[in-house]
Amino acid sequence: MTHKLLIVDDNALVRRLVRAFLERDRTWEVCGEAENGEEGVRKVRELQPDAVILDLQMPVMNGLEAAREIHLIAPNTAMVMFTMHSSPQLLLEARAVGISDVLSKMDPLGERLLPALKQTQA
Repeated sequence: MTHKLLIVDDNALVRRLVRAFLERDRTWEVCGEAENGEEGVRKVRELQPDAVILDLQMPVMNGLEAAREIHLIAPNTAMVMFTMHSSPQLLLEARAVGISDVLSKMDPLGERLLPALKQTQA
């Protein structure tokens, strides 16, 4: 079974790298990308993904604000935060708005991202 995934990050290179990595795993279909939280919320309404990867720091609307909105409009959509600013405090804040895990962009993609996404669909 294929799961639809939306990537929300203000860095186009990060979006391309994550997309290229995930497209090697046939479990995930990247259905769209967004460059800020506000656009991400719009795309969740439009594309109805199964999961969303969110950056924390983005212009217009940050990842926590976007997650709060996404959780309201699509409560069954799984969310994972993928950020340079991972910390135990951020994990607590993220979980409070519906994000299941916070992953560091410093970690190799294969080590944490795919397992975290697979856990959201379990």
